[in-house]
Amino acid sequence: MTTRHPEVPERGLTVDDLADTPDDGRRYELVDGRLDVSPAPMSKHFRAANRLSTHLNNLCRGEFEIGENPGLNLNSERTHHRIPDLAVFDYDPPEQGYFDVPPLLAVEIVSPESVLRDNHTKRHEYAAFGIHSYWIINALADKVGLVELRLENGVYQEVAQVYGEEVFETDVPFPIRLVPHWLTANGPWMAHIGGDVPEEGQATQR
Repeated sequence: MTTRHPEVPERGLTVDDLADTPDDGRRYELVDGRLDVSPAPMSKHFRAANRLSTHLNNLCRGEFEIGENPGLNLNSERTHHRIPDLAVFDYDPPEQGYFDVPPLLAVEIVSPESVLRDNHTKRHEYAAFGIHSYWIINALADKVGLVELRLENGVYQEVAQVYGEEVFETDVPFPIRLVPHWLTANGPWMAHIGGDVPEEGQATQR
């Protein structure tokens, strides 16, 4: 579960206070000036994030900025700060500090303690911030699942849901084919994570 840090001061926190948090592998976020601390990710979570980042970088060929665990300031007061597992940007990272402009895509990989936060809390927060596309990946289930949400009139609408060895396809933020199974499975994942060779007329993944 999310925990409260024992040394949180009475005043509301800003991202400047995150410089004082320990480098212990846990994730330190802010919600309306309050510290929101999550345990360090487990191995399956780490594997899924790393493979997804590699796959997306291969597909976009450097035309987008893809980052794991980028800090996002969700308000101008810098009291609401989230760290998605992965995000895709169409602009360069700031020279200092954290991102304060919405990415094109935010991805959260569900951990045992983050089910409610990823599926409900962050869903509302990311929509309010204006993130056009939000993926929720469940690597805990017997069949890895992926839900794609897109922002419509300020609210996320589900546009796709795939499991296991089904092929997920989207054109947002760029053309992507992805088999959720290979985000965590043992074996030659790089050869299979993009699915079978597309039909004639479609781009072929290398």
